[in-house]
Amino acid sequence: MRNNDLPRLSRREWMTLTSAGVVGYSVSGWLGALADAAAADPKRKRSCILLWMFGGPSTIDMFDLKPGHANGGPFKEIATSVPGVKISEHLPKLAKHADKMALIRSVNSKEADHTRGTYLMRSGRVPGGPIQYPPLGCLVSKEWEDRPCDIPRYVSIAPSGRGISPASYTPGFLGPQYAPLMVGESAGFQSMDKLDENAKALKVLDIDVPNGVGKGRADARVKLLEQVEAEFGSSRPDVPATGHRTAYERAVRMMHSPAVKAFNLDEEPASLREKYGKHVFGQGCLLARRLVERGVPFAEVTLSQVPGGQGVGWDTHNDNFNQVKKLSGCLDTAWATLMEDLKDRGLLESTTIVWMGEFGRTPRINGQTGRDHWGNSWTTVLAGGGIRGCAYGSTTPDGIEVADKLVTVPDFLATVMVALGLDPTKQNPSNVGRPIRLAEPTAKPIKEVLL
Repeated sequence: MRNNDLPRLSRREWMTLTSAGVVGYSVSGWLGALADAAAADPKRKRSCILLWMFGGPSTIDMFDLKPGHANGGPFKEIATSVPGVKISEHLPKLAKHADKMALIRSVNSKEADHTRGTYLMRSGRVPGGPIQYPPLGCLVSKEWEDRPCDIPRYVSIAPSGRGISPASYTPGFLGPQYAPLMVGESAGFQSMDKLDENAKALKVLDIDVPNGVGKGRADARVKLLEQVEAEFGSSRPDVPATGHRTAYERAVRMMHSPAVKAFNLDEEPASLREKYGKHVFGQGCLLARRLVERGVPFAEVTLSQVPGGQGVGWDTHNDNFNQVKKLSGCLDTAWATLMEDLKDRGLLESTTIVWMGEFGRTPRINGQTGRDHWGNSWTTVLAGGGIRGCAYGSTTPDGIEVADKLVTVPDFLATVMVALGLDPTKQNPSNVGRPIRLAEPTAKPIKEVLL
């Protein structure tokens, strides 16, 4: 069946089929084709790839250098494809794509603690209080719940920093059906430069039927479990029971779907895999492209450890410049290749890339040639679909304060939402009974960086 032969279903028709039980894993091949057709539709909402820099990246050494100042460090600036916009010499490949990147150099998050900063940057809210706020990925997962996809709509790749702020990876008041699928969590701690081993570490575990168990027997087991789950859940409609049932249902759906092949990076040409970089982050970016290509609306990849690194990720209190140079090399290769690959496949205009960590690093260099935590003045980056190539805002010559066009975290996330085609003012019911907007009421999207 060709994509253009597929029936066009309205949301009401789709929900009717779903509730009637017509749509199930037995037709997952048809669903995969429908997802491919949706991906080719230029009117669809955009997908998002979040590049998460666990530990807090030194943005003053990457996207907002201060040459000639004592706070500037040894790195040099290089020109980009946008006249007048310069970035680090250790990001030469990204410099060529600056015309599709918005460098937001005036972020003020005020949070310089790993746990609190992670929660704030991912959810747009300061932690504390009775409301369980969901992160951006879970919000996107809910907004795209009518998009046919056999893979969970939010996939987190190599989330090595999850333990420092677990609440930043949970669906909060939205419910367990919007929780992310975690892939390669232990891989995020690896610093190997071995292509096959890193690719293998990013596969979904225990998704295959056990050896010696035929299809008929496996289906019988599934039906029996469904009956037990239904009976148990009918008298216990609480979160743990719902979460267990949700996890089971999506595991079964993936087991019977050809879409799970997205996690098999061996299908890609060796030359492309190597171009992304043999490290976990590079292979994770390739996986993110494969997921978006198959209709997954939100995929995130964490960059923590790199080959030759000291095991501190972006938390460069010591030996900042050597570590940032190594981290930048991995980032530059993988991110630039991701943008080229998306463009070659006609997906760059329909995919928005978000680059950020939980905070920046101090402009002043400490006694260990390092930089410490800093939330007063730092940089985040948007790229790809819906984004205008530019540098927005500025910091003072010493980098210590925002000089122009201060951007709050709610402002930044609201901008991301608009780029993706979402309404930041839309409300969802919360666990305390009152509606909560996707972004804070004070949030103001940055129009200057949006196309």
